[in-house]
Amino acid sequence: MAARAAGASARTKVAIPQLAWHAVRPAPIVLVSGAEDVLAERAIGMLRDFLRSEDPALEVSDLDADGYRRGELLTLASPSLFGEPRLIRVSGVEKSSDDFLLDALEYLEQPADATTLVLRHRSGVRGKKLLDAIRAGGGGGIEIVCAELKKDAEKQDFVVAEFRAEGRKIAPGALRALVGAFSDDLRELAAASRQLLSDAPGDITEAVVARYYGGRVETNSFAVADAAIAGRHGEALIALRHALDSGADPVPMVAAFAMKLRTMAKVSGSRGSGGQLASSLGMAPWQVDRARRDLAGWTDAGLGVAIETLAQTDAAVKGAERDPVFALERLVGVIAARGRR
Repeated sequence: MAARAAGASARTKVAIPQLAWHAVRPAPIVLVSGAEDVLAERAIGMLRDFLRSEDPALEVSDLDADGYRRGELLTLASPSLFGEPRLIRVSGVEKSSDDFLLDALEYLEQPADATTLVLRHRSGVRGKKLLDAIRAGGGGGIEIVCAELKKDAEKQDFVVAEFRAEGRKIAPGALRALVGAFSDDLRELAAASRQLLSDAPGDITEAVVARYYGGRVETNSFAVADAAIAGRHGEALIALRHALDSGADPVPMVAAFAMKLRTMAKVSGSRGSGGQLASSLGMAPWQVDRARRDLAGWTDAGLGVAIETLAQTDAAVKGAERDPVFALERLVGVIAARGRR
């Protein structure tokens, strides 16, 4: 899958492969770019493990580009007495010292044999001359693009890749529940995935996710809203009841529905790309794209009915009706039916 290089100028000609984090492979120079540290750590770790499996005598060295002093890179890359392969990992290239940039540009002209140089650059223009030289083919490198994951679909792809790398599978419902529970923090999501891989045998089902992270899943109001909007009535009702049994307040749950439906109403009927609509609607492009996916199967009339029911439910949970739980269940039913009831 082709990926856009983080921070690359539109005028810079990219002549090297640009790969996703899970497609990392050995090369004389491996540029790991982008702001998503979790993906970068995964990619660099996978590369180290692969090189070590090829030769257990692999020598691993670390450098900090910020505090670098002239000659350190060339010293580490110099051939050893026994010719062991080497992995040199350089962090903070976006804060490089002038000495590092000089040595790195010189190194590109003649990379050392049996040596893999990994350069971690998060963002910014510092080191642009070096990045441009690598992307133009200097040193025969590759780029691993680790852009920030903002969409749920991207986070789901991340989890699937984690499980696939271990020869394991996760059921679609379990995947949605896991991402919904940890969508705000990719590092937590990664840790939760690793725990399931380590502790739970076989394929991962919804029941397994509920057993390990039930409290986190059950109290996620947006998980209830997402299931209802997608038409998964039974799943939404179960999630709602679990959330209420766990002490969730009905008022913020209605607020989660309101936020989703307002966004859908804004986007409904609009034309143009997510980027084009984002500024005029006061939204981020990914929010526009997500709302468009949520609108699949909805009509304007159905959306209107859902919004009217939402207003009634908001009043109900604030004291207008005796049974706020019944009002919430009614709302879930109307939304799951896409306003056709």
